[in-house]
Amino acid sequence: MTNKIFTYSAFEFQEIIQDALSRAKSLGATDAAVEVSEGNGLSVSVRRGEVETIERSVDKSLGISVYLGQQRGNASTSDFSPEAIERTIQAAYDIARYTAPDPYSGLAEEELLEKNPKDLDLFHPWDLSVEDAIEIAKRAEDAAFAVNGLITNSDGASIAANQTHFQMGTTRGFLAGYPFSRHYISCAPIASATRRKGAPMQRDDWYSTSRLPQELADPEAIGRYAAQRALSRLGARPIPTQKCPVIFEAPVAIGLLGAFVQAISGGALYRRSSFLLDSLGKQVFPEHIQIDEDPHRLRLSGSTPFDDEGVRTQTRQVVSAGVVQGYFLSTYSARKLGMQTTGNSGGAHHLKMVSSRTLPSDDLSGLAKKMGRGLLVTELMGQGVNYVTGDYSRGAFGYWVENGVIQYPVEEITIAGNLKQMFLDIETIGSDVLTRGTKECGSILLREMMIGGL
Repeated sequence: MTNKIFTYSAFEFQEIIQDALSRAKSLGATDAAVEVSEGNGLSVSVRRGEVETIERSVDKSLGISVYLGQQRGNASTSDFSPEAIERTIQAAYDIARYTAPDPYSGLAEEELLEKNPKDLDLFHPWDLSVEDAIEIAKRAEDAAFAVNGLITNSDGASIAANQTHFQMGTTRGFLAGYPFSRHYISCAPIASATRRKGAPMQRDDWYSTSRLPQELADPEAIGRYAAQRALSRLGARPIPTQKCPVIFEAPVAIGLLGAFVQAISGGALYRRSSFLLDSLGKQVFPEHIQIDEDPHRLRLSGSTPFDDEGVRTQTRQVVSAGVVQGYFLSTYSARKLGMQTTGNSGGAHHLKMVSSRTLPSDDLSGLAKKMGRGLLVTELMGQGVNYVTGDYSRGAFGYWVENGVIQYPVEEITIAGNLKQMFLDIETIGSDVLTRGTKECGSILLREMMIGGL
């Protein structure tokens, strides 16, 4: 199947890799690693019923790292001719010769490598024509306009289908790779308070993404929901400065999980630039919180049998009963910390954050009832997160809740706190579970945050 989609086969990639590794060794390299990839895709965007962009992408790349003991050089090329590859290997070798030795540099230990990778069913190419892509994007945007006459404009609707395959090999005996696909449909309508020119406007969006095209949400459903979200923002106003409970809607809550991942990742830890230094074995969340990493779930974006260094991935509990059980480490960062890699070169794999307090009725409206009075946050603006101290301050949009019911939209506010305390203040996680990228989480109810407003 892949040969009909890609120019090169997996076998051809492996031959290129083996030849490149042999060439590097003949130059005097003590070790080397090569990755070869090829991808293609189609993306289309429409706005107000007119085609805005049509993009076809075709790319390929070969990257090689050459080691001379603890000296490392890296080079890459998009030209797969033997002459170009030879020049690239020579360039990496020359860079290594003039690079200072790093005692932590080097390939992953052979016993940690994944020699028999599982098939995780990650490749589902979409033979999407330009005509079909335009039609699907228009359906999403048309559905948004049809919801209400106050949807008067649009930032457009987009659709994309992408497929890639790669192979990676090292002088430690690793040689493997796989094809994978990623597709999405999105829509971003704009609502006006009235149909008069100059009326206040609000924008919102929604999207669906999957490795499988048939698992994408209906374009009409995406457009309608995006329009409803935009309409619900009309009439937004600020609120007085105060402390109150806060719900982070699931798409925003996933960002909190991302902040935790960044804080316990190897680079931040060995640089001592994290507010969660030395947190292994310590209580960071309440006892009802658990975070699992499962790289082996079929067809998910965060799934992979091995990391960017060929190290086998593993299912594990990152947080159990609120206590940190492990970090996210590459070979390099693990050596810097005197530890062993966790198979996370390239980042975290599929993460799921859950609470033992979650009930089936704890969807977003159920969480609002539990909160009673407070702020539901649906969008964050700015980058006001200090990962050294944990201080958190960001512009926000949301909805004020009284007696467990949304009363009106809220804008021109800032929410502030410290991530350490915010993690401990998690009351529960909603049953409205959403997967975005490599993370899976429901909405999060926090005990209290400072709201800066009027």
